[in-house]
Amino acid sequence: MSLKISISGAAGRMGQRLIACAAADEDLTVVDAIDRSEHPSVGSDAGLVAGSGESGVNIGSEYCGESEAVIDFSTPDGAKLAIEYCVANKCPLVMATTGLEENDIAAIKSAAETIPVVWAPSMSLAVNLMMKVTEFVGTALKDLDGGVDVEVIERHHRFKVDSPSGTALKFGQIVGDAMGLTHQQHGREGVIGQRPRNEIGYHAIRAGDDPGQHTILFGMLGEKIELHVAASNRDCYALGALAAAKFVAKKTAGLYNMFDVLGLSDGQV
Repeated sequence: MSLKISISGAAGRMGQRLIACAAADEDLTVVDAIDRSEHPSVGSDAGLVAGSGESGVNIGSEYCGESEAVIDFSTPDGAKLAIEYCVANKCPLVMATTGLEENDIAAIKSAAETIPVVWAPSMSLAVNLMMKVTEFVGTALKDLDGGVDVEVIERHHRFKVDSPSGTALKFGQIVGDAMGLTHQQHGREGVIGQRPRNEIGYHAIRAGDDPGQHTILFGMLGEKIELHVAASNRDCYALGALAAAKFVAKKTAGLYNMFDVLGLSDGQV
């Protein structure tokens, strides 16, 4: 029997790919396609908007109440509504929206006390595997003589509203925890002196329709390591989120991440 899911942010670029990828998965049935009430696609068939064929589910602004898991890939405002709905209806949640404020994060953690929640800065399986590799490299280099300079470079499409990406910040957090680096430097301009030893540099590129690339540079004296992961289209994020929905629907209350979905961690966050 297929899992009934709701897609929050269904009319957006990611939402459309979620609708299309879910339509191709016999283990999933989309019962809700949610977006803000003023969106011009509200009232239209979600499958037709996504280009995957008629689905029989129109894009609306309210949940029907039949969902067994919700995937939120919307905006901070949409995320709030998804959290409220899931808590009220005891429905598992996959939170994939980025650019969240501290109060939004607090709401996610509070929700996880009563429902299962998968929350991660990236739904990409490759990105999450690279995070594990980054942790390994950072741990191995933390005491290297001469020090190691770490830069995180990310590239996304011109429409992305938050900068740097939540994924880039997560890579930085992983490196910082592994190597004891505490200072964040977002870009550089002017005569600012030599690079501090405890610094992680972030650089955000916004151009064209790039679905996402991240490079973690470990610069040493005489050599360097560059870890690079890149998406060729948005389906990698959609497929990861759908895998997370299948995972979270079977779990008890708690806060989970994509490492749990991939079987790379021992338990809850």
